[in-house]
Amino acid sequence: MAKTIFTKDPVKFIPALAEALKKIEEFEVPEWAMYVKSGVSRERPPVDDDFWYTRAASILRQLYIKGVVGVGKLRTRYGSRKDRGGKPDKFKKSGGKIIRVILQQAEAAGLVEKVLRLQHGRRLTAAGRDLLDSVEVEKSEDLDFDDLKVVSKPKVESAEVANQSVKEEVEEATEEEIKEDKE
Repeated sequence: MAKTIFTKDPVKFIPALAEALKKIEEFEVPEWAMYVKSGVSRERPPVDDDFWYTRAASILRQLYIKGVVGVGKLRTRYGSRKDRGGKPDKFKKSGGKIIRVILQQAEAAGLVEKVLRLQHGRRLTAAGRDLLDSVEVEKSEDLDFDDLKVVSKPKVESAEVANQSVKEEVEEATEEEIKEDKE
């Protein structure tokens, strides 16, 4: 499975995917979404009209990149620092309701499925992967995978072998110093 998503610029890809999600009838903004903050670290609800679709596109992109992801990991991913006034800022997870409802909408659309085996969470279905692959945006000029050269790194000695060789060098040096001192 070639991950073509890495060649697409996320700044352009996520809004393009959000536009594609607007055309899917299962993705609709709930009434309560305009009054709810996206997490405890936020002071106000999102101002952007397309916040719901942008967040849904971002979540689907994360599922494509990471494979199986649960709501808890996504809460951590979208969390931020809470301004606590005179006290130092502290990281807080984002709210789970928005993420959970978006994943449920994606399940209803057939883009995401639950995984209950070794890993618990959700992953993209083949239809979801096809949707993300079908979104066309300009490729990032910074990334060029055609001229990529793979160079193998020299083998690094284990710590024990390195320590043994250092000990031998020290012993040889001390033996030479002892011989020089006797002469």
